[in-house]
Amino acid sequence: MGRLFGTDGVRGRANDELTPELSLAVAAAAARVLAAMDHSHPPTAVVGRDPRASGEMLEAAVVAGLASAGAHVIRLGVLPTPAVAVLTARLKADLGVMISASHNPMPDNGIKLFAAGGHKLPDEQEDAIEAVVHDGGAWQRPTGAAVGRVRDLTDGGERYIDHLLGSLPHRLHGLRVVVDCANGAASAVAPAAFRRAGANVVAIHAAPDGVNINEGCGSTHLAPLIEAVVSHGADLGVALDGDADRLLAVDATGEVVDGDQIMAVLALAMREAGTLTRDTLVTTVMSNQGLRIAMREAGIRLVETNVGDRYVLEELRASGLALGGEQSGHVIMPAYATTGDGILTGLHVMARMAATGRTLADLASVVTRLPQVLVNVPVADRAATASLPPVRAVVAEVEAELGDSGRVLLRPSGTEPLIRVMVEASTTRAAQAAADRIAAVVQAAAG
Repeated sequence: MGRLFGTDGVRGRANDELTPELSLAVAAAAARVLAAMDHSHPPTAVVGRDPRASGEMLEAAVVAGLASAGAHVIRLGVLPTPAVAVLTARLKADLGVMISASHNPMPDNGIKLFAAGGHKLPDEQEDAIEAVVHDGGAWQRPTGAAVGRVRDLTDGGERYIDHLLGSLPHRLHGLRVVVDCANGAASAVAPAAFRRAGANVVAIHAAPDGVNINEGCGSTHLAPLIEAVVSHGADLGVALDGDADRLLAVDATGEVVDGDQIMAVLALAMREAGTLTRDTLVTTVMSNQGLRIAMREAGIRLVETNVGDRYVLEELRASGLALGGEQSGHVIMPAYATTGDGILTGLHVMARMAATGRTLADLASVVTRLPQVLVNVPVADRAATASLPPVRAVVAEVEAELGDSGRVLLRPSGTEPLIRVMVEASTTRAAQAAADRIAAVVQAAAG
């Protein structure tokens, strides 16, 4: 068996790679590890899921695994990932479990684990859980009254919405928004949250049937949202993914506003309010050069991390900072959330619009995105190829030619035998030419 935990929990094709048996084993192992860490009380776990058909099956397995190891379970039903994180903290649970594969296609599913307080599980706890799963030996199962009990929480969505609304600096009266729920976990709570905040809401793809999650909709398929925003004359549109931990936006003209632009809007608003700790924003190395230029001109410092919202979270927590995120739309505001939260992000962007009277296009124009081209080069040895002298030389040459007008990022894939060549330049043609030039050298050097 290979490594179970990836960068965002355990994920795979449901009932094939991610089976009920494996789900039960992971859940039971998590409860056993928690119980071994603290003998003072039986652990309590909250369990939520997105509406994938396989989620019903995997939820049953996860709940059974937790209870079999003596953990008490609070079943939340269908709720977004950030809601599970919030309720893990609010209910003082020892563990949060979200069954979702986020933006992946419907046949996939996954298990995300949260520690007490709603934070992503530390690596050492993931390693301990994985070791117990791999061990597979006999263990002392609780019996009688020591078996975990299961109960349902029926107002989890309302509690989560109350939490979101409590974070808002300004009501959303006068704004019309199209909300694309991706037929996912936020199909009920997202439209309700925006309406209760005062917005006029048009909800689309908010009728999950177990198989239509992310299907031609949501943050990975923006065309339907663009069409709806224009046809309804809305002020903006927001698109969630299947578990609603990220968001992309569309302005009134149908132009896409990505995570970099959203972070810039929020960073400027928070600095104005005095809540942007040390005037610093945390981003990943994939953020566009346009964001770097805009923040430098605004006097806001950028701290960069590796790709992945978990690394952004780690930096935010370690440095006590107030805002970070990814170009893909994962935006994290630690004052209100312990993970990316698409609904929270959308509410705060709209609050800025309502407070200033400015359009989203105007607010987002602070960032002029440079054209970005990504070329994937198959290689046998990612790390070795990236460090070869011809590769380093061509990267240095292109960087010198681009100067301040662009940049190069050469990144070995974390999951595939690829080197990713990313180039930003003043024009798409220049970026493509530079990326192809570097890719050719990488391919030749790799043999």
